[in-house]
Amino acid sequence: MTDLATAARAELIRLWGEARDAAHDLGHIDRVWANAKAIMGDAPGLDVQALQMAVIFHDAVNLPKDALDRAQASARSAQAAAGWLRAQGWGTERIALVTHAIEAHSFSAGITPQTPEARVLQDADRLEALGAIGLARMFAVAGSMGGALFHPDDPLAQHRPLNDRAYALDHLEVKLFGLTQTMQTPTGRAMAEERTEWMFSFRARLLREIGGGGSFF
Repeated sequence: MTDLATAARAELIRLWGEARDAAHDLGHIDRVWANAKAIMGDAPGLDVQALQMAVIFHDAVNLPKDALDRAQASARSAQAAAGWLRAQGWGTERIALVTHAIEAHSFSAGITPQTPEARVLQDADRLEALGAIGLARMFAVAGSMGGALFHPDDPLAQHRPLNDRAYALDHLEVKLFGLTQTMQTPTGRAMAEERTEWMFSFRARLLREIGGGGSFF
């Protein structure tokens, strides 16, 4: 790890303060960076150091999923990154690469990535929402918000509206199963397809274990 990356991580820890979020911790940052390195070959000419800074700071301001201003989290994270990088002597153009990537990574912000750095970060972060790690994070977030694992009588929402605020399993249909179609890079899409297929298998196994839902009494 470079001295700049080490210093950036220290700044991230300072920004987080005493906040704790199992789905958005240093492990998440490290996994997103690993994902980014796996797919950056699909984006020739990108600024690797700018991408790394975007990865480190992309969740610098982490608002709760149910916060009314949740969509502003990525913009605030970008502002925090810009201020810190400016103090390190970075120029306006390179800072813009970082801030756009951070702003565009967010699903809730709805910003289309316009640069190689932004496309790679968006894919790398969305891969964290898929596969085994995606399920682990999904249930962790649901638990922190007081949600149930699944609806006890209708886990697949066949006779009710989907509600992923109340039932974690609903989040697969509400958001996660559709992420593959949003991937920006060929490698990212292939990885997303494999992880999504595994999540379908997990859900099928879960339904077998719980008897497909419904009361036993």
